This record gives sequence, C-alpha cells and structure tokens, in this order.
Amino acid sequence: MKKILMIAAIFLASLSFSKAQSAEETKVANVVEAYRKAMIDADKNVLEKIVDDQLSYGHSGGNIETKAHLIETLLNGDSDFKTMDVSEQSIQVVGKTAIVRHKIFAETNNRGVPATVKLSVLLVFHKVKGDWKLLARQAVKIP
Repeated sequence: MKKILMIAAIFLASLSFSKAQSAEETKVANVVEAYRKAMIDADKNVLEKIVDDQLSYGHSGGNIETKAHLIETLLNGDSDFKTMDVSEQSIQVVGKTAIVRHKIFAETNNRGVPATVKLSVLLVFHKVKGDWKLLARQAVKIP
C-alpha cells in the first residue's frame, strides 16, 4: 500500500511540473514569436496585423505609445532592436484574453546609440475575429 501511495504522489507531483500548453496558449506563443521577429525586423506588415488599433505600449522609462507611434519609431530607427532573446515565458488564456509574461534581453541601437536592455514584460492579447491581437504591453527594467 505504501508503494502505491508513493507512486501516486510522484505521479501527481509530476503533473504539476509538466503542464502542457493548450491549443490557444500555443497560438498565443506563435503570435508572441511573430511579434518578437517583427520588432527586430521593423516589419510594418506583420506589426499592423498583430497589434490592435487600441494598443497601449508602455516602456520601462514610463513613455506610453500608440500603435501608430510604435510602428513609426521602429521604421525610422528611433527604436531599433538588433536582438531580442526571450526567457521565462508564461502564458495564461482566460476566455478571449491572454496574459503573457516574460523576460527579454535585447541589444538596441536607438537613434544610433548602441545599448543593452534587460526587461520584465507583460503583454496582454485579446482575440478579435479569431486572431490574437496585442492590446497592451508594459515593461520594467530588471538588474
């Protein structure tokens, strides 16, 4: 009996550590990756598709941008991501809303000034006509 209880306990513990992504979480993860690549490539077409018209984009320094301003700054080089590595990502889907948290380490070249940034980021997506759209983003600097 002890052996069965031990095996059951190990099995239940393993379930809590190995949560597989749902189909919607996988879709959101794919959109996050497309967004990451579009930020590096300053890909206006992809950003137009992924970013909601009502975007509230919060920078770690306190600036808030709209969709139009975000895309403009990426295209004109005021904001230029050379690399963006994502880690510690979690995705939670609640109905038609998805909450994504991750850390990024990025190399930037904003207005021709090279720098590196380490950020903790919150992304909020909502589902519009079957597509996940970025509605809000907030970043904070981390040491």
